[in-house]
Amino acid sequence: MFDVKWVRENPDSFDSGLARRGIAPKAAALVDLDQRRRKLIASTQELQEQRNQVSKQVGASKKLGESVETLVGQVVALKARLRDSERELRKIERDIQSFLLQLPNLPEGEVPDGEDGTSNVEVRRVGKPREYDFAAKQHFDLGETLGQMDFDAAAQMAGARFVVVSGQLARLERALASFMLDLHTGSHGYREINPPYMVRDTALIGTGQLPKFSDDLFCTTDDRWLIPTAEVPLTNLVYGQVLNESILPLRYTAHTPCFRSEAGAAGKDTKGMMRVHQFSKVEMVSITTAKRSSDELERMTNCAETVLKKLKLPYRVMLLSSGDMGFSAQKTYDLEVWIPGEGRYREISSCSNCGDFQARRMGSRYRPNGLRELSFVHTLNGSGLAVGRALVAVMENYQNSDGTIKIPDVLRPYMGDAETIRID
Repeated sequence: MFDVKWVRENPDSFDSGLARRGIAPKAAALVDLDQRRRKLIASTQELQEQRNQVSKQVGASKKLGESVETLVGQVVALKARLRDSERELRKIERDIQSFLLQLPNLPEGEVPDGEDGTSNVEVRRVGKPREYDFAAKQHFDLGETLGQMDFDAAAQMAGARFVVVSGQLARLERALASFMLDLHTGSHGYREINPPYMVRDTALIGTGQLPKFSDDLFCTTDDRWLIPTAEVPLTNLVYGQVLNESILPLRYTAHTPCFRSEAGAAGKDTKGMMRVHQFSKVEMVSITTAKRSSDELERMTNCAETVLKKLKLPYRVMLLSSGDMGFSAQKTYDLEVWIPGEGRYREISSCSNCGDFQARRMGSRYRPNGLRELSFVHTLNGSGLAVGRALVAVMENYQNSDGTIKIPDVLRPYMGDAETIRID
């Protein structure tokens, strides 16, 4: 969401930012709507004043015993004109709101320009992919051979893009989530939250999923939505609030299921766990000030990287281009983990600074220390990590030639000190 006053005063900067997102100029259309709105406000106020003046004349004439028929007729006519003006004003305000809700955040200056992921920039690479003396298998082959992944049973009960994980692999997935939560709460200062998994429209509008991406979400019969990420309920914890700067930053984390229709993913990753309708993720969200949000993004990215380092998984950090960032982001780092079975890096975390974009949609502000004027908070979110993809990465990077899987050292306390996952 954008400040219309800022757009009115900086139309070229606004259109330049949208152009970097591949969007045609919008400033002129928005300014035109705003001018019409401002004229309507002025004319509505003028009609209100005229109505009030004539109403006073009616009262004064009645006291003097004078005829008020003509004046009453004027009041009735003014009220009708006022109703029409107010109705038109409400409509144009809805039009402006709808116009703004469709527009993505503007990229920061240091974000590389580009239409898609081919323009992303590698920031750093950590760890060296393991060299195998056998042909590395993909996770679904490993899981099915172990008898602990069943895609057919999942498809029979739920359709495509689901999986049943069982036995030690199910425990390993749980261990990964517990390890991540313990790390973020114990070492990184995040407060653990157990939020609702269903939310109303307003929550998704606040974080930018609605109205533009309704096809990517699942809606219930009572008009609630299954969360696509815990970012939604965690960020909405400050919906409509005025916070004191002294309590910022607020840092939240949660392990939740996530539900996505994958409407735009036809033909992509149709086998395995890389792109499914239901998955779990440990999410991090920060609420902070404008001055601190850039540093908070680096901190959050480091927190996500620490998970990969402790799991000893090779990965790289990518700065996303203007055309590859999410709708609400102004700057994003993706962490991509090495997947041996595919022989390439795949996204496992995305850490984004949204600036005040979501805060304006949510009406979330803070009172700067010593000042009376309120400012919008800055919001950040990041995966810490996607648990299903972490399971995939551990399975493939720690596989043995006989199809068994070595358990990373940091996860063994969560696995009853077991060292290897074997066939059930």
